Amino acid sequence: MDFERLEVWQRAKRLAVEVYRAMEGCRDLGFKDQITRSALSIPSNIAEGMERESDREKCRFLWIAKGSCGELRTQAMIGIEIGYVAEPLATGWIKETRELSRMLHGLISKISD
Repeated sequence: MDFERLEVWQRAKRLAVEVYRAMEGCRDLGFKDQITRSALSIPSNIAEGMERESDREKCRFLWIAKGSCGELRTQAMIGIEIGYVAEPLATGWIKETRELSRMLHGLISKISD
């Protein structure tokens, strides 16, 4: 299956675009770089994993994408506390990363069966 057809990839890509757009004006380049990199890592690792030949390799990259969900979730929480990300926006990111993480776990389980 083409990774572009996976709902988890489509949603992860939308989330990455949203994070990039929201952080466009952030003047703290360290924070901006870190949060955008973790957001970009999710769909990128899904894509890379699904293009791999072996199921083991696919799962390895999907686990990395899942880890990036946790990273982005953490940065969103910190972003709220330091006033860089509006709470309603960050709360949406947190909710979406939790859902993406669940979806990735299901995909990993399906591939590794």
